[in-house]
Amino acid sequence: MKESQLITACKKQNRSAQKELYELYAPKMMAICVRYCADRDTANDLLHDGFVKVFTHIEKFEGKGSFEGWMRRIFVNICVENYRKDKQKYTIFDAAADVETLEIEKESDEDDFQIKNISREEILQLIKELPDGYRTVFNLIIFENMSHKDISMMLGITENASRSQYYRAKVSLQNKVQELINRNNI
Repeated sequence: MKESQLITACKKQNRSAQKELYELYAPKMMAICVRYCADRDTANDLLHDGFVKVFTHIEKFEGKGSFEGWMRRIFVNICVENYRKDKQKYTIFDAAADVETLEIEKESDEDDFQIKNISREEILQLIKELPDGYRTVFNLIIFENMSHKDISMMLGITENASRSQYYRAKVSLQNKVQELINRNNI
């Protein structure tokens, strides 16, 4: 079935169409959930919650824009809601400094070669290992292209806290990448 036919059938609550749509998009949506969660069990729960929300609200999809993009937004929001729900467990640093960027010092052009030899999976694993606050802000900026202002409103933190989390995430990732390079002698 074509995507448009699947969507129409899902709007009519056709179970086989829902199953087909799930099988079509579950791997991509799981990738989103895994990026935002520290453990696979929570990611599986969020995947389930996201599809429940998709099927509950599918009639709201009017065919404007991509369906995958519409779903992606639902899953990102589910992940962020999960983070906000458990926010008290995590430390949010509210830096007074207005930190926007981090200069990456390169000793030589050889460093570019080393970083290119780190696989996508290794980079995603390093991101997954970040503390929850760092990882959430980092993902929202890098993968969702959100501003610090939007993130602050979404997470209920200040813009400076968002900047601080992003800065600290980048520093932590740089250190982890360097450790990986040193460990593997890339």
